[in-house]
Amino acid sequence: MDTTKTAAPTAPEADAAEDKPAAATPAEAEAPTPAEPAAPQADADAAEEPGEDPADDEADAFPERPTGVGSAASAVTAAGLGLVALSGSWVARVIGERQTLIGQIESANATTAKEKIAALYGDAWHMTALVNGLLSALALLLAAVVLAAPAFGAPGRVHPAWVRSVSWAAVALGVLGVLLFGLMYFDLLVALPTAAE
Repeated sequence: MDTTKTAAPTAPEADAAEDKPAAATPAEAEAPTPAEPAAPQADADAAEEPGEDPADDEADAFPERPTGVGSAASAVTAAGLGLVALSGSWVARVIGERQTLIGQIESANATTAKEKIAALYGDAWHMTALVNGLLSALALLLAAVVLAAPAFGAPGRVHPAWVRSVSWAAVALGVLGVLLFGLMYFDLLVALPTAAE
């Protein structure tokens, strides 16, 4: 019978035994390792440029289109001014009547029949032609601005067909009015009546 006793492990061997990890149990071996945590949302946001707003991207994708209400209103106004000028505006009639009253007062001092006709009728006629001619010129100018606006304000933009049509109609009325009332003002269309001395 072996009476030799197993020697107790020395201190270094005991420390090594303690440092060696224990064998994993079957349950621990089958347990899945925990997944790595997902990258924080800050990393994804960091890829975007600072100060970039998604709403700005949507605004760029769908830019706001001008409505053209001002151009349409200007075209209609120009056509209306040209038509009113040709038919005789209320302002021109009032100013003409005022000039007639002034002519009646001045005709008292007129010495010849030509001066009396000019004071009573000629000055009022010329004033009426001048006011209507100015309205025609204003209609022509406004229509020209509407037609030229896309070339200067928004290149590549075209007015609707009806706006261009109304503007060209206003141009025609304005040119006709300026020509007609210019001839009337300078007594080239219809001359003042004359009387025998």
